Order: sequence, then structure tokens, then C-alpha cells
Amino acid sequence: MRVLLACEESQAVCVEFRNRGHKAFSCDIQECSGGHPEWHIQGDVLPVLKEYWDMIIAFPPCTDLAVSGAAWFAKKIADGSQQKSIEFFMQFVNTKCKRVAIENPIGIMSSKYKKPDQIIQPWMFGHPESKSTCLWLKGLPRLKETNNVKSEFDLLPKNKQQRIHYLPPSKDRGKLRSKTFPGIARAMAEQWG
Repeated sequence: MRVLLACEESQAVCVEFRNRGHKAFSCDIQECSGGHPEWHIQGDVLPVLKEYWDMIIAFPPCTDLAVSGAAWFAKKIADGSQQKSIEFFMQFVNTKCKRVAIENPIGIMSSKYKKPDQIIQPWMFGHPESKSTCLWLKGLPRLKETNNVKSEFDLLPKNKQQRIHYLPPSKDRGKLRSKTFPGIARAMAEQWG
């Protein structure tokens, strides 16, 4: 199966699909950090969307869309960056591919497009952490939990439960916060592949 992992520089999901024999490619304007440049299309994903794909899993940038950045929404609306991000997100919604998943944190797309088909947490897939992740699905089933560690998660202090939110400011903070947890990547490949 030909699988496009759009806006995925980490290659976390790409590698999981490749491990299961699929012809998967990550695509991002950034160089890949997953160790497989031979499976990475570096550049604008929009022309790549026009190619034939059996499945597209998209991770569009959330900087202008996530509620965590609500304090800057007025500026982003005024300068047009939020509208550009909405239009970019909608490119994945409107692709002709019959099987599509779009991943993003809780944000404005719930009202600008529609409510997500599913909201998942890392603790549902073996990681005792919290990071509400929305999935909009077309032609794909909802992900099933693979290793629920909620009881372990509940015992941790808040800064451990929400480790990703407590990362100190740095130039790589956004990139680190957007990484796909391995258990979620594995579930996507196992259940959708």
C-alpha cells in the first residue's frame, strides 16, 4: 500500500508502516530526523497530494490552530496566518484519497471544520502522559487502545503527566511537542495498515 505521511519530519509513523511492508513516505519542508532520507520527500506537500496514495495521514502544523496558542489568535487572525493554516488543513480534508487521517491538538478546527471523529491520549497506547490528540477520519476506523496505562498515569505528579507541556522554552520546543508517541505510531500502522 502507498502511504503518505504528510508534514511528518520525525518519520515515526512512516517507519512503522515500512516495518509492515508498506511503501510509506514522509513529506515535510524540513529534513527528516527519522534516519531514512530515502523514504522522505523534502518539500511542499501540496503537489505530492495530487499523486496516487492508498492512504494519507497528515500532521499539519498546529501553531496557528491549537487552543494552547489562543493568546495570540487576534494577531494571527489580523496577519492572515491563521486563515492560511485553516486552508492548509482543509487541503487534506478535500484530497481525493479515500482513506485519510488528520491529526492535530484540540483547537479551532473543531468549529472551523467539524468536531474530530476521535480524541486519543498517549496513555491509551502505553505512554503515561497526557496530550489530547484529535483525529479527523475519512474511510478509516477509530483507533483502538493498545496498552491502557491510565492507572499508572493517575499516580504521577502533574508535571510528569503533562511532561510535553512542561518542556522549557527553546528553539526546538515546538518540534519536540509535536512528535508522535511510538505507541500511537505503532497503532496507526497495525490498525490502518
